[in-house]
Amino acid sequence: MTQAILEKINNSISELKRETAVLRSFVVGAVGKDEEGEYQPEFVKEVLSSSKDEKVFAFNKTDFLKKLRS
Repeated sequence: MTQAILEKINNSISELKRETAVLRSFVVGAVGKDEEGEYQPEFVKEVLSSSKDEKVFAFNKTDFLKKLRS
């Protein structure tokens, strides 16, 4: 493949990525509304970022019961 063809393919891929991001944003904005209120992108970003954080608590039923009783 020549350099010109590779650049054209890369440009097309970049354009498709931008279009996909815009479409995703539109769909989430349109579908993300519910009975309780409007879609809040800040909340979604916060939840998604916290889901990627390292977990600080591993569930253990014995420890869990001890914590509940204390």
